[in-house]
Amino acid sequence: MNRCFAVLALVFGFALPATAADKPNVVIFLADDLGYGDLGCYGHPRIKTPNLDAFAKEGVRLTQCYSAGAVCSPSRSAILTGRTPHRNGVYTWIAEGSEVHLRASEVTLPKLLKEAGYATCHVGKWHLNGKFNDPAQPQPGDHGYDHWMATQNNAGPSHKNPTNFVRNGKPVGKLDGFSAPLVADEAIDWLKTGRDKSKPFFLAVWAHEPHLPIETDPVFQKPYADLDEDLRQHHGNVSQLDHAFGKLMKALDDQKLTDTTFVFFTSDNGPEGDGLKNRTRGLRGRKRAMYEGGIRVPGMARWPGQIKPNTTADGPVIGTDLFPTVLRICGVKPPADRVIDGTDVLPLLTGKVATADRKVPLYWRLNMAPNNLHLALRDGDWKILSAQDFSKVELYNLKADPKEATELSAKEPERLAAMTKRLKELNAEVEKEGPDWWKRLSPNGGGPVKKK
Repeated sequence: MNRCFAVLALVFGFALPATAADKPNVVIFLADDLGYGDLGCYGHPRIKTPNLDAFAKEGVRLTQCYSAGAVCSPSRSAILTGRTPHRNGVYTWIAEGSEVHLRASEVTLPKLLKEAGYATCHVGKWHLNGKFNDPAQPQPGDHGYDHWMATQNNAGPSHKNPTNFVRNGKPVGKLDGFSAPLVADEAIDWLKTGRDKSKPFFLAVWAHEPHLPIETDPVFQKPYADLDEDLRQHHGNVSQLDHAFGKLMKALDDQKLTDTTFVFFTSDNGPEGDGLKNRTRGLRGRKRAMYEGGIRVPGMARWPGQIKPNTTADGPVIGTDLFPTVLRICGVKPPADRVIDGTDVLPLLTGKVATADRKVPLYWRLNMAPNNLHLALRDGDWKILSAQDFSKVELYNLKADPKEATELSAKEPERLAAMTKRLKELNAEVEKEGPDWWKRLSPNGGGPVKKK
């Protein structure tokens, strides 16, 4: 990289690679159903997550990180495309055999990075098609991955000794061990022996933990021996996830890749169930809900020399932002022939700005969401939630009331009208572009509506 470019990079707080040798590596590590309050570094009073706590101190911890969906498949599709889920067609969780899938017409991160000279790998949960390992629908390899080992949805029959992994189109058979460490081991093996080491790499590690059905190595249950079985299994499962993450970070260290690798850790949505409030740090709602507990998740990033260690960022970041941000980091231009809902948030991660400059407000939609509140939009500190037909709306000021305890639509009629109008416009635009699978399929996306 020439000296002039290097100076500009320092001034503006980023580095766009000038040559292939300058291109950074990228790791996106995704947990499954991990709540905003499930980690020690996010305030959980009991769960032990030493590796993720250490990672938080090595980079930036986000206080307002959001998944792009309140369930798994939509949020995953948004990470790979930078497009809100109804726009890219993955509008709900995808049942086995479903018509819904991430279409080949969508331009994904691994596809763009592979074209730019990156080695690419996906390990863990996929959940972006109903017909997994079937040529009827695109598979991970069709979306740009050189190497993949994945399951359609959950590790089965549980996180222990899973039998349903497929590697590059071939069933793996029974694996001995527990899911997250097994997934991390596959990623580490690829880093050591499977990749073309003359190329930078893009690695997606999408763990199953702590999604139900949970099964945890007894080693990780021991610190919680005084708790009932459900909590012991759950808390240990998060520690198991943390252990797997730590193994992967150690592998980066051992291969002297840490300083040249951007790593982002987050979750696909909020936690399942109605259990302890500290899983969301008191935020309202859980997985599937448009309230904060369903969509606000942990988010942390590390990039030595670019992101300052032991910092926090309070500006909102959403899963769709990873697409343009990673492309900028890697010096790859985003596609110009389609709407990209995400925003490049590298200036926020590096502390250059407090809030990202967004052209499109944060937007969520889930037809199966509870409380007759299927839509949400956040603009600045304000958030509106609505039924699909707008017969019910709620308005909150998240800065003053992050737990969404005080509904303000009656006190803010002008703001409510303006945000309702914007939400209607954006929702109509998204519906017009995306496939209308939700009109032809059952509410949970599990297949065609049965004729009576």
